Amino acid sequence: MSGDLLGGVVVPLVTAMERPGLPSAQAAEPLLSAMAGAGVRRLMLFGSNGEGPLVPADRTAGYVAGVVARWRELVPGGVILVNVTAPGTDEALLRAEPAAAGGADALVLSPPTYFRHRPDEVVAHYAALGDHGLPVVAYNAPKYATPLEQSSVDGIVALRHVVGVKDSSGDPAMLAALIAAARSRPDFTVSQGDERQLAAALRAGAGGIVPGTANLAPRLAIEMMDAHAAGDDTELDRLQALNTRLAALHAVRPGVPAVKALLARWGLCPPHAAPPLAPCTPDESRQLAEVVRPLGHYLLDPAT
Repeated sequence: MSGDLLGGVVVPLVTAMERPGLPSAQAAEPLLSAMAGAGVRRLMLFGSNGEGPLVPADRTAGYVAGVVARWRELVPGGVILVNVTAPGTDEALLRAEPAAAGGADALVLSPPTYFRHRPDEVVAHYAALGDHGLPVVAYNAPKYATPLEQSSVDGIVALRHVVGVKDSSGDPAMLAALIAAARSRPDFTVSQGDERQLAAALRAGAGGIVPGTANLAPRLAIEMMDAHAAGDDTELDRLQALNTRLAALHAVRPGVPAVKALLARWGLCPPHAAPPLAPCTPDESRQLAEVVRPLGHYLLDPAT
């Protein structure tokens, strides 16, 4: 089951909002339809690209349920993972409730944020989510949360309800350690979240990729997986170079507002973000459009 959850391409979807800070499944409809049309099967909600830490838990239930229901219609057998990362275990459990009730296929959880915790505390944090009955994917994002280390990795892999890990550390040694630990669990999948190292991760043994740039160019990510499966290293490297070029849009405006500005230009998602994030200016939006224009047919709407 874990390969179905985390293997291949997972799009860490931006959160469509009807106004700043208020998620809306209805506002997400054009983006969901475009993703399905591009061949996407797996989505992750409320990750860093989904502004999860900025969205209060009591605003997530309707969005999760609505997106799950629509995704099931668009992509029969499609997968929805929901990030429930929080500073502490109690809040993570609180965020897990609407995700589970809304029909999520799996929960995604980083180690606790804000404070730094010991490895045994990190493992206990993951163990606490075992009662929900849903698989859990660990999310290693040391920029925002307590970093995973070897002892915490070993403890997490030993938890049967934890079925994989998304690694966004950018550390090849950590990725290698995760892949090595996963060999003891045939049902455990490692996925790469660092957009600059997707090809390298696949060659190292990662089972999937979770690039934020897939919000704009999901076909690019899907073709990377296809090239790797076909053993076409030349094509894989070409696609990696394009993906790295696409990520350069963050030099114009870092973060989610840049992605939403482009999707808004294409009529796929409102530009609203969760406070205190501010939307892009019209000038930034025009600059972003110029940055991504050379990506052509890989974009969700290459004609725009």
